[in-house]
Amino acid sequence: MSEYRKFKKNLSLTDLVFIGFGAMFGSGWLFAGSRVASMAGPAGSFSWIIAGIAVLFLGLVYAELGGAIPRAGGIVRYPVYSHGPLMGYLMGFASLVAYSSLTAIEVEAARQYASSWFPALSQPGTSGSPSLLGWVVQFILLLAFFVLNFRSVKTFAKSNIVITIIKFVVPSLTIVILLLHLKSANFSIHGFAPFGFSGITSAISTGGVIFAYLGLHPIVTVASEAKNPQRSVPIALILSVVLSAIVYVLLQVAFIGSIPTNMLSGGWAKVSTQFSLPFKDIAVALGLGWLTIMIVTDAIISPSGAANVYMNTTSRLIFGWTRSGTFFKVFGKIDEKSGIPRPALWLAFLLSIFWTLPFPSWDAMIAVVSEALVLTYALAPVSAYALRLNAPDLPRPFYLKGMSVLGPVSFIIASLMVYWGGWKVNSWLLGSQLVMFVIYLFFKNSVPTDKVSFTQQIKSSLWIVFYYSAILLISYLGTFGGNQILKSPWDQIAIAIIALISYYWGGRTGLPKAVFDDDEDEDEVKTAELA
Repeated sequence: MSEYRKFKKNLSLTDLVFIGFGAMFGSGWLFAGSRVASMAGPAGSFSWIIAGIAVLFLGLVYAELGGAIPRAGGIVRYPVYSHGPLMGYLMGFASLVAYSSLTAIEVEAARQYASSWFPALSQPGTSGSPSLLGWVVQFILLLAFFVLNFRSVKTFAKSNIVITIIKFVVPSLTIVILLLHLKSANFSIHGFAPFGFSGITSAISTGGVIFAYLGLHPIVTVASEAKNPQRSVPIALILSVVLSAIVYVLLQVAFIGSIPTNMLSGGWAKVSTQFSLPFKDIAVALGLGWLTIMIVTDAIISPSGAANVYMNTTSRLIFGWTRSGTFFKVFGKIDEKSGIPRPALWLAFLLSIFWTLPFPSWDAMIAVVSEALVLTYALAPVSAYALRLNAPDLPRPFYLKGMSVLGPVSFIIASLMVYWGGWKVNSWLLGSQLVMFVIYLFFKNSVPTDKVSFTQQIKSSLWIVFYYSAILLISYLGTFGGNQILKSPWDQIAIAIIALISYYWGGRTGLPKAVFDDDEDEDEVKTAELA
């Protein structure tokens, strides 16, 4: 087992905060402003606030898990410890889809903004899809990030800190300048919330809001490479969410308030077409050429920095999936000299290339990626609840007080965000998870049963079959892309009830006793001894 015990503890608290904050400041702030405004109007700021609170709740749950069990690819491995390999298998697939495509979508964003200076990078007459030259540029960027991650985790961390500092300065300056051009009339024209509460909630899932709050998982996935992870991981998680929420709300207010009022005569729904590159276009509309240059420059740097983080994250998730015993063992090997899971990094690189092959734009990918991410976030409260029951003696340096309230509340909110994504996205995303469940049953003779029997794995996972199936049914009947048989707010009340049932069912049907792996060298708490 020595091949799994070579992670090097090189990441400080500062490194972790910059990884989280750097992940949250990618293409989200560059594109989401106009999409949120077109879906929610001036009330779009509440989309950021609601999502920020939800992600903070989930961050607190992850803080307990990450502090107690710092593991590479932890978001895939926590469900394995609490519910068995089948749950890790399902989360591994969802996480692989979400994070391998994230690297691609950030590179897409950088190229799309660069097209404002170099039009040859995009196909003419499209919504931003790359030309052949544009795709080659994307490939070169992905190759550069692969090389940075291939050398060592410290090389990755240092490059990320430099990039994050640069991309923090420009959004901050943008906020200050645009607030100087604030027009109070913009917040009442056509009504403060022209599309009602459904517009606010839709913007969270499909407008790019939840996509922007992505810094939790990258911190958790490198927890085993952190110095003093029991302290640094919880602090980094909480700081990243709070700081990002503040900046995002201010950016949304600044964007809405600085739009020339005469450009809103056609209503808020047209804002996303008028401002396809929101902050660059608003700077042009205000005649601020110097700000335009700074925004476009940062628009190339910011998503590139996030892509660098997500390639690192994806490789650790692949490693974590492998360690659950339900993915190919070759991807669980770590290079002894660098401490990097290089086979997993190669796969992350190849998958990121794959997601660029259909030549999609940022808009085309955002809804699907956002939903896959929310799905991977959602299960943390259930795992944390189950581990409170089946691993009560596990040392928890950060012990979340109020878990009995925050656990179910965060799971309900995460479930609502999945539902708000709409039937079109949920039908294939949740449907594919159910198909993966059936495939696991079909290959039952090949799945790992040395620590958890196949019967126990099924027993501990039946709740998620109910959960996915019930959300699919409500999505089909409901008001978010469904046939509207079940009207609002009854559809969302139904989702909350389903989430509550699933939370307690899932928490109480975890493994009789948590089963940890034997990677003692990944952290300072020998969790295997507790199993």
